[in-house]
Amino acid sequence: MTYNAQWRTLDDSAIRRITIPEIFLCADAICMTLDNVASGLVVYPARIHSRLMEELPFMATENIIMKLVALGKSRQDAHEEIRVLSHQASDVVKKQGLQNDLIERIKRTEFFKPVWGEIDGMLDPKNFTGRSAEQVERYCGPGGEVEKALEPYQKHINASKVVELTV
Repeated sequence: MTYNAQWRTLDDSAIRRITIPEIFLCADAICMTLDNVASGLVVYPARIHSRLMEELPFMATENIIMKLVALGKSRQDAHEEIRVLSHQASDVVKKQGLQNDLIERIKRTEFFKPVWGEIDGMLDPKNFTGRSAEQVERYCGPGGEVEKALEPYQKHINASKVVELTV
C-alpha cells in the first residue's frame, strides 16, 4: 500500500508562501531601481577632484603630524597645533563659506617650518587611496573577475532592454 500524504509544518505556512514571492518582487524592484540610477549616472571628474581637494587638507593632517614626530617634535604639541588651525579653517569653510585655507595656515605657522617644503607633496590624493585603483582595474577591468563572472550571462545581458520603474 502506497501512502502519499503531504505533511505540513509551521514553516510551510501561508505567510511563507506569500512572503517569499513578495521578497523576490521586492528584489526585482531594487535591481530595476539600481539599473535606472546607474544607467543615467553622469560623473564629472573635475568636480569630484575639486571636492576632494577641499577636504584633503584635513585628511593630510595626520601625515603632517607623523612627519613632525619623525623629525623629533612632540606628537601632543603637533596635534594641538593642527587642532587649533583645523578648527579655524573649518570655521572659515562652514560659517563664512570660503575656501579651505588650512594648508596656508600651516605654511604661515612657525611650528610647522620643518615640513613646509614637504606639505604640497603630502596633498596628492593618491597618498590616501592605497591599492584601490589597482584592485578596481584587476576586478572590473578587461579580463577581470567581474567580466569572467558575467561571461555565462552575456547573451542575456546583450538582449536586455532598458527598464523603467515608475513609482
